[in-house]
Amino acid sequence: MNGARTAQVAEEALPDPWSGPGRSWGVFLKDAWRLARPYFHSEEKWRARAMLAVIVALNLGTVYMSVLFNQWYNVFYNALQDKNVEVFWSQMGRFSWLAVIAIILAVYKFYITQLLDLRWRAWMTRNYLDKWLGHHRYYHLELARQGGGATVSDNPDQRIQEDIARFTGSSLGISMGLLNSVVTLVSFIGILWTLSGSFSFTLGGQEWTLPGYMVWVAIAYCAIGSVIAHYIGRILIRLNFWQEWREADFRYNLVRVREYSEPIALDRGEPASQEQLDNRFGAVLSNYLRLIKAQKRLVWFTSFFQQAAIIFPFLVAAPRYFAGAIKLGDLIQISSAFGKVQDSLSWFVDAYPALASWRATTERLNTFDRGVADSWQVTTEVQPTAPREHVVAGQQLQLQHLQCLLPSGKLQVQADGLELNPGDTVLVQGPSGSGKSTLLRAIAGIWPLAFGRVQLPEHSMFLPQRPYLPHGSLRAALAYPAQEDAYADAEIRRVLEIVRMLHLADQLDQRENWGHKLSGGEQQRVAIARALLRQPKWVFADEATSALDAPTEELLYRELIAMVRSNGGGLLSVAHRQSVAAFHDGLWLLEPAEEGFVVRQAKAG
Repeated sequence: MNGARTAQVAEEALPDPWSGPGRSWGVFLKDAWRLARPYFHSEEKWRARAMLAVIVALNLGTVYMSVLFNQWYNVFYNALQDKNVEVFWSQMGRFSWLAVIAIILAVYKFYITQLLDLRWRAWMTRNYLDKWLGHHRYYHLELARQGGGATVSDNPDQRIQEDIARFTGSSLGISMGLLNSVVTLVSFIGILWTLSGSFSFTLGGQEWTLPGYMVWVAIAYCAIGSVIAHYIGRILIRLNFWQEWREADFRYNLVRVREYSEPIALDRGEPASQEQLDNRFGAVLSNYLRLIKAQKRLVWFTSFFQQAAIIFPFLVAAPRYFAGAIKLGDLIQISSAFGKVQDSLSWFVDAYPALASWRATTERLNTFDRGVADSWQVTTEVQPTAPREHVVAGQQLQLQHLQCLLPSGKLQVQADGLELNPGDTVLVQGPSGSGKSTLLRAIAGIWPLAFGRVQLPEHSMFLPQRPYLPHGSLRAALAYPAQEDAYADAEIRRVLEIVRMLHLADQLDQRENWGHKLSGGEQQRVAIARALLRQPKWVFADEATSALDAPTEELLYRELIAMVRSNGGGLLSVAHRQSVAAFHDGLWLLEPAEEGFVVRQAKAG
């Protein structure tokens, strides 16, 4: 019951796929084309267009084979009716080579379609990875999501890994299915028109003649079916959209439990985690049950519609057959042609579930695309005093008219006229929440709501409190973000000895989840080892030794200071512990101001 209640609350917070840019089908198709078009105008455009042209040709060939099979039905069944053995065996031979050609067309249509789908997905995935990772947008998207800025994207991992694959596959499948239906309709409507003859009836005392009446019957049959299918199945779009959303949310929280397994275990948080996961899984099941029920209603109708379509042409054409106006072969050919026309006109009915899923996927990709393109929107309460300017140049750090805003738009911290010169070692201190880490992010150029001028000296490196350790070998973790083989074994062993981790020297090529295997202090020593390997001139440390004991902290700070001074740079540290002040000769204090905090230069000690 608790899961169902959570599902109901969660549903109220979900975006509506019918609102906004995707409300009308016309605008939706424009959005779908906007997503699809770049690939066919990319550096792979000629290969992509050629493969698409081949797929279209193969689809047209498949339709042409259907026309030939339809003609074959007439001759073959008439031969059966007339008991003409010679024509029977001749048509069996003709069927054999028609079948061989149809099989070849079917195989290569499948193969080349899948190949184009694969190449299209690969290109879109690389393109979206470039967009997402470029200009720190992945970081800004997460900040915007946490801060409740503009419309933002949930679970970019799912958008890139799953939604792109669904979009390319569905786009090819639906577009080729529509093409097949249109070409089949054009090819068979003439055949059906000719075969069905005229239908005469009396209405209002006057005799009327309807030429090609089977065509009009097929159109009426399918038009009524399409309208009914739309009204029954339109809820599927919303439910598919929400299902993908909830599945992604459930998977994301499973990953979080895995990533934070140790803190959860230490807090004995398993019951709480179980309840949270149950609630999210309850939302998945609740929506999926509604999706099943909606699909059941549509399947009721489509199954009846398809079964009725089998017998319907025989019922309509039977009077002419029993009257002797047409032969058995003509009846079978009429039934086949009617079936092809009906299938073509019923494409919308048959494809409705796929269309609903495609639209939901496209809407999610469009949301992600818009979120990446405009990764930060916020209504600020502060008018910045200077435009944003971040440059990497010079031989010193300079902050001029710097203002850092919170995601809510409020001013958090400001600094003006501050410098960090070669040889300087400066400690940044202030109350918790005053903006020390935000100041470092603005200096790094990754905080999107930073205004004013920041000159960051070249050859700088930032040491976060919790460094990122990629899955893989320890060698790769030490070299990150450089290539795994960037440093020689002897150099790595020397640095490991300095940071007191020489016991790991024999595990350089061992592949582990080092972020879980190493303690917090060991992870911080890995980050400092990276700095000693890279040899930057300038180091900016954000609580980079908070998990270390005092003797190790002193040793590593002295190593860092000696490195930056020998390289002609300086050190800026954020730290709460007063013991760190002993390693610095300057102090920047964050003091309360009328709005937020202001950074002032003070004397160390």
